Amino acid sequence: QVQLVESGGGLVQAGGSLRLSCAASGRTFSISTVGWFRQAPGKEREFVAAISWSGGNTRYADSVKGRFTISRDSAKNWLYLQMNSLKPEDTAVYYCAATRGYGSMSSPRNYDYWGQGTQVTVSS
Repeated sequence: QVQLVESGGGLVQAGGSLRLSCAASGRTFSISTVGWFRQAPGKEREFVAAISWSGGNTRYADSVKGRFTISRDSAKNWLYLQMNSLKPEDTAVYYCAATRGYGSMSSPRNYDYWGQGTQVTVSS
């Protein structure tokens, strides 16, 4: 019902910046919350940031607070993650996700739709 496509991943030097984008299509009117998750090799998928689609309320993981900024353009159905002061530990595949529900914004189990992921690699 909802399709998500990430873009903007790549390789960046530690301390640098990168902006990820996610284009949503389909039945986007059903979206309640959109978020970013990441998964590093050997680790479970973890919450990064989320934003309510209509109200713009945000939530961040402690590990990225103050460095990353999530934003969205609900009219254009675009989701963004501005990543500054990148660290090698930020290296992961980043996924955008959307949910129709109103559960925990940080739990991947509460999300209904997922993008294909985009690789972010931060070199030291």
